[in-house]
Amino acid sequence: MKKLLASLLVLTAVTGLSGAALAAAGDRGSISVSTSANTEIAPDVAELSFAVRTTDNKSMQKATQMNKEASDKVLSVLSSMLTPANGDYIKTSDYNASPVYTYSSGKRNFDKYEVSNRVIVHTKSIDKVGSMIDKAIEAGATNVDSLNFSVSTYDAQCNDLLDIATKKAQTRAGLIARTLGTSLDGVKSFDLSCNANNYSHTPRFYMAKNMMADAAEVETASGASTAISGGVIKIYANVNASFFVK
Repeated sequence: MKKLLASLLVLTAVTGLSGAALAAAGDRGSISVSTSANTEIAPDVAELSFAVRTTDNKSMQKATQMNKEASDKVLSVLSSMLTPANGDYIKTSDYNASPVYTYSSGKRNFDKYEVSNRVIVHTKSIDKVGSMIDKAIEAGATNVDSLNFSVSTYDAQCNDLLDIATKKAQTRAGLIARTLGTSLDGVKSFDLSCNANNYSHTPRFYMAKNMMADAAEVETASGASTAISGGVIKIYANVNASFFVK
């Protein structure tokens, strides 16, 4: 009985090796490691979302016409700043027209008619983002709802980082195996991921239209556009791997 118990007992001790463990897997041991790789690069793509909202107290038709005129101006001025050959494009979305009500003492009261439209810009002209914001505001945009930066080579960057992290995982597991007097004998499991963090501040603008118009007037007078920085984007890959040992 003592011999049987001894033959079934696998004692493993790994000291001072962060992220690694040796465990029993049926009648085969295994080593598990976690590795990562990362890089920081400047973004080369920007996506902006502009809102155009118009209201009228008496007529939905008038609110709609006002929105059409403002949206057409915003589309026109932004389109002239894009380079379709580089993959730049502009589109509209989330069009909505509805009455707005207020509530008082449990009663619903009509307030106004509101029409909203969203203009979305995708561009590689990072250097023009500040000017686009100023020109869109001047043309009639009432909000800049979002501004996001990204990297057009994201997939290629991820592939390179995953290759580095995978090689590190195999090297580290092999080192641990040799330290324990054994060697690797195939892959037990493998899990990987790749993500990006934008280290720049992503601005969101919710300003009254008259304030935005004032800002546009200042830009026109000074000849300088709003300063926008894309910052840097950190892309990182993680690998969790388990290897059988002999």
